[in-house]
Amino acid sequence: MTTAPTVSVARRAASRRNGIRRGMSRLWVFLIPAAVFYLFVVLWPSIQGAALAFTNWDGLSPTRDFVGFGNFIKLINDPKAGAAIGRTLLIAITITVVQNAVGLLIALGVNSRIKSRNVLRVLLFAPAVITPVATAYLWQNLLSPRGAINAMLDLLGLGGIKQDWLGDGDVAIWSICLVVVWQFAGYSMVIFLANMQGISAEVIEASYVDGAGPVRRFWSIIRPELAPSITINLMLSIIGGLKLFDQVWVMTGGGPGGSTETMSTLLYKNAFQFGDFSYGIAIALVLTVLVAILSSGQYALLSKQSKD
Repeated sequence: MTTAPTVSVARRAASRRNGIRRGMSRLWVFLIPAAVFYLFVVLWPSIQGAALAFTNWDGLSPTRDFVGFGNFIKLINDPKAGAAIGRTLLIAITITVVQNAVGLLIALGVNSRIKSRNVLRVLLFAPAVITPVATAYLWQNLLSPRGAINAMLDLLGLGGIKQDWLGDGDVAIWSICLVVVWQFAGYSMVIFLANMQGISAEVIEASYVDGAGPVRRFWSIIRPELAPSITINLMLSIIGGLKLFDQVWVMTGGGPGGSTETMSTLLYKNAFQFGDFSYGIAIALVLTVLVAILSSGQYALLSKQSKD
């Protein structure tokens, strides 16, 4: 038989749940202004802009004609666009792998008990707060034929490996990837480091007692706990790599000979230099879909693995 106190507790719990539901329903009211602002400032202009990809608008003329999928067919048949998509994927994959590997190694280093760890954290993160354009101009000078990098190689007796780092089509794309990794590895480090701070110190100390080596300790204890930060870092890196523009444009402008042309630089040239604005928007839409597919797929894969 149900006792009176049990009934009273059940009623209080039900009342509390109803109160929470009512509170949550009221909170939706506060989202309305933000939703309206987002609709008219972001969503609606984006839809209007995307619609221009199906016209022949040049960006200046008051008239525009509907051309259907003409711009997308042009994109498919454009060899420059195909090559740009390939380079964009190559840059994105390279940056994602190298940046996160370097960021993780740095995070493991500064998470140790060395006395200078706080100073090192600041110094290693500092490049991430510099604007990409300023960073690109800095490295453009460093990597020039008479820049500091080649001068340092001469001083070290390694003049034989000097390169025209940004003027050689076979080397320029890797130089850009190096600059991006240099700038944002510290950003990945901070995310990894924040995750490491939440790992139980007792568990780490227990692994020392059990005789686990550094590799075993990382693989069996630290790595599983880093799943959230790995997911975040990989997503940010792959999105940043796919839409990379500033560093490429400042350092090489897509050259030499189109060897560093990406979808972002191709978009900019067609829209703002060649006046083919609608074709540029079509490239932007393809890039948006590519970013959405790769980032969503990567997130779903990593989320599934972290649950398993």
